[in-house]
Amino acid sequence: MVCPGFIDVHVHVYEWVTNFGVLADDAGVHAGITTVIDQGSTGAWTFGGFKAHVIDKSRTDVRASVSINLAGALKGGMAGDILHNPGIASVEEVVKLKAQHPRDVVSIKCHAESGSFSLWETSVLAMAAQAGRETGMPLYVHTGELFPVLEDRRPAPQAVLPGFLPHLKPGDMLAHIYSCMPDGIMSIHADVPAVVFEAHKRGIHFDIGHGINFSFAIARRMMDKGVFPYTVGSDAHGDFNAFHDDSKLDYSMLGAINKLLALGMPLLDVIGCATWNAARWMGADHEIGALRPGMRADLTLLDRVQGDWVLTDAMQERLTVKERLVPRLVVRAGEVIEPHRRYLRDVCSATPRQAAQAAGSRQ
Repeated sequence: MVCPGFIDVHVHVYEWVTNFGVLADDAGVHAGITTVIDQGSTGAWTFGGFKAHVIDKSRTDVRASVSINLAGALKGGMAGDILHNPGIASVEEVVKLKAQHPRDVVSIKCHAESGSFSLWETSVLAMAAQAGRETGMPLYVHTGELFPVLEDRRPAPQAVLPGFLPHLKPGDMLAHIYSCMPDGIMSIHADVPAVVFEAHKRGIHFDIGHGINFSFAIARRMMDKGVFPYTVGSDAHGDFNAFHDDSKLDYSMLGAINKLLALGMPLLDVIGCATWNAARWMGADHEIGALRPGMRADLTLLDRVQGDWVLTDAMQERLTVKERLVPRLVVRAGEVIEPHRRYLRDVCSATPRQAAQAAGSRQ
């Protein structure tokens, strides 16, 4: 199958600077992806290093969803409740950064979950929303508990999304659509809550944002009611509690694509989410996301691999498929690349080449 180059709208690739950043080309061209968007690893004051050492040096087309806070996703001595607060956020600096780097900076990363709500209510998100209005960029909004929660101010799980939704504008994106977290998009409801349909009606998009909380059960319940992702982000990252350790990364964009197909989403719709929808959302549909004259020569070539294969989710539910899509080649700006696929542990058996690549990346 010959497709436009796949676009992963959610990765973390500020390698060596954030503790959980992975190598951009391993998450990009070597995983069958020609363009990736790093979600919030960099802020306005840390973007310079990201530009010099990741964007400019990668074979993959790397863009940035810049954090509303100045430092991005640095950890080390800066815990999440210290890093992502109103005192370190800046609308002015995001606006300035977008003006300086209009192509590389494509969206704004922020959070809407129990921890941020208990700590700052909607103040940080409101700053991100203001920056989005002033720059014309969409927000990419994390959902599902992440930051430390002040227990005496913990919101009811089902109140989180309705509490944040009024700040969002058409084109903004909610991440982790099929998360099993109680304060996620589905929350603790037995059925899809009305606020989800309200968000969709208002032009808010949903990204699968696979990550570590993807649930088959939630996906089935939401798909049954017609709630599908607009894009297929992987949320590829290393271990949050270690430094430069990708040994627990057992999911990928290709894995998410195969899971959506196994759950019954039509092939053309899934491919559209991975290409054209993503290109439009990031404002790059004039150059990528389709196969037509004048577009950049970015392609993802897939094999249909036959044979039983087991896919798993965060709850360790297992789903056996008879066929899976695996990247054979990518073409990046006309350059043909054979992906080593070492991050495609969820759809490929390990090979000696992948093992050698893994050993080299850890050095």
